Amino acid sequence: MGSDSILPDTCAWIDYFNGHDTPIARSLAQSLTSREVTTCGVVMYELFQGIRSEKEATLLHQAFSSLRFINFNKDLWITAAHLSSSLRKTGVTIPASDLQIATVALQHNLTILTVDQHFRLIPNLKLE
Repeated sequence: MGSDSILPDTCAWIDYFNGHDTPIARSLAQSLTSREVTTCGVVMYELFQGIRSEKEATLLHQAFSSLRFINFNKDLWITAAHLSSSLRKTGVTIPASDLQIATVALQHNLTILTVDQHFRLIPNLKLE
């Protein structure tokens, strides 16, 4: 996996699936045809828990079936906890779900595609 791989945050997928003409939706659409797109459990959870119809469920299952999936194992939980602890010592508190996404990205050299500004507070995290 090269450094050109991305991990779209939930907000990117929501804009993309809702057909919004936003920079993040356009970037995700382009990335799906031109680079490796990766996902993780927390992003899938956030999207699947918001399903409102069978049509949406089918669309999500199809879209995510071809993506690279990274499991959040015991080592990643510990790494995320250390990251949270170090950020909290500086007065920064970030939601656990976003810390999990950031940890996956940091550990697997992925760029997060997001508009959520608190990701900018995490050192060494690549954002788009």
